[in-house]
Amino acid sequence: MKRHVKLASISLLSALITGCSSLSAGNLFSHYSAQNNEVYQAVKLGEYSQAQQELPEYRAGDILDNFDKGRVNFLDQLYPESKTSFELADKAVTTQQDKAVISVGDSAASVGALAVNDNLTEYSPADYELGFLHLYLGLNYLKQNDLEGAVIEMRRANQVQERAKKQREDELNAAANEAQSKGVSANVGSILSNYPDAGDKLRSVQNAYLMFLSGLLYEASNDLNSAYVDYRRALAVMPDNQQIVERTLAVATRLGMKEDLNILSKRYGKSKPLPTGHGRVIVLQEQSVVQAMDSWRLDLPVYDSRDQGAIYSLALPYYPSQNVEKFSQIKLDGRVLPNSLLTDVNAMAQNDLSEKLPSIVIRQALRVVAKDRIRKETAKGDDVGNLLFNVWNTLTEQPDTRSWQSLPAEVRSSSYAIQSGMHRLEVGSQQYEFNVVKDQTTLIWVSRQGSNATMWHKQLGRLK
Repeated sequence: MKRHVKLASISLLSALITGCSSLSAGNLFSHYSAQNNEVYQAVKLGEYSQAQQELPEYRAGDILDNFDKGRVNFLDQLYPESKTSFELADKAVTTQQDKAVISVGDSAASVGALAVNDNLTEYSPADYELGFLHLYLGLNYLKQNDLEGAVIEMRRANQVQERAKKQREDELNAAANEAQSKGVSANVGSILSNYPDAGDKLRSVQNAYLMFLSGLLYEASNDLNSAYVDYRRALAVMPDNQQIVERTLAVATRLGMKEDLNILSKRYGKSKPLPTGHGRVIVLQEQSVVQAMDSWRLDLPVYDSRDQGAIYSLALPYYPSQNVEKFSQIKLDGRVLPNSLLTDVNAMAQNDLSEKLPSIVIRQALRVVAKDRIRKETAKGDDVGNLLFNVWNTLTEQPDTRSWQSLPAEVRSSSYAIQSGMHRLEVGSQQYEFNVVKDQTTLIWVSRQGSNATMWHKQLGRLK
C-alpha cells in the first residue's frame, strides 16, 4: 500500500512542479486540439460569437490564449477587445524573448514535462505565428484609421520574417537549387530582392500576405522605397500573384527603376495606369481556418531482465490529410472577381511541424527512459505498482498539438480598376456596399469561414 501511495505522490508532484508554466490540469490528460475543438469548430463554421463565448479564461498560457482571443474577437468585430488581447500576447512574447537565463521554474517545468508530456512546457510561438500577431495588430490600427501605428506593426512583422529567413538560409538555398533544376520561374523575384527562388519552401517560411499588406501601407504613407522593398520581397515568394505584380510594376515605374523595370517587363509586361475617372479596388480575402494537429499514438511494451514490463505510449502530433474547403467566387457588381493565391497558411504550419519533428522524437525517446526509471524506482517489482504506472503513463502521454488554430487556411487577393462611385461586393449570400474614389485605391478586407464573412474597407489614397 505504501508503494502505491508513493506512486500517487510522485505523480501528483509531477503535476504540481509543472503547474505554474503549465497552464491547466487538462494538459496532463488531453492535448490542445482536443481541448480547443469547440472554439475551432465554431470558427470554422463562421459562428464567431459562439467561438467568442467558448474561449477559455486560461488554457495554453498568455501567448497562445491571447492569440486566439485577439483573432476571434476581430472576426466577431469586437475590435477594442481584439487589440487588447493581441497587445497582451505581444507583451508575453516580449517577456519570453527577454529572458536571459532559464529560471528555476522553467527548469522544473522542463523536467516535469520530460516525465509527463510536452504540453507542460511554456508555449513558444512559431515564426509565422509571430508574423501574424503583428499583421493583426496592424489591421487593428488600420481599422482605427491609425496608418502610422499599422506601419509600425508591419516593420515589426518584417523583422520576424527576416529572422526566419536568416535561420533557414541554407534550407532555402537548397530548395532554390531544386526549384531551378526543375525549371521553376525565371528568378525575377530573386534578382530584385536577393531572396532565393525557393518555390514552395520559401512560401512555407515567408508570408506574402504580410509583405503585400506592408507594401500597401507604406505606399499609402508615401514611403515608396519601403513599399518597393516589400513588394519585391513578396514577388520573390509569390511570383505569379497578379496583385503583387501590379504593385511592383507601378512603384518601380514611379521610382524610375529602369534596370528592374527592364527585367520585370520582359516577364510581366508594362505597368498599366488607371483609366480616367476610375479607382482601384484591392480585396484581401482570408478563407477557412488553418488545420489543427491531431494525435498519433503507438503503445510499446517494454520488459526488463526480470520479465517485468510496462506499456510506454508514444504520442506524436501530425496534420491529417483533408480536403481544402472550397468557397464561391466573390463578385463585384455581379461580375466574378478573379483571385490569386497570396499565402498558404496550412503549408506554413506543416513546415513548422516538420522542422520541429526531430526534436519532438528525441524528447519522446528521452521520456521513455525517464518514465522507465521512475517505474522501476517506484514499483520495485510490485505488479499492482506496475499496473498503476501503466495507467498513469497511458493517460498522461499526450502530444503537443498547440498552435494558433484560428488563423485562416489560406489568403487570396484580387484587384480591379472600376469607375468611381458606389459599388457592391457579393461574398456568398452577403452583400457589402462601398465607395470608390477616382484615382484612389480602396482596400477591402474579407475573412470567410463556413457561410459567414467579416468584411470592411479603407481608402488608401492615391496608389497610382
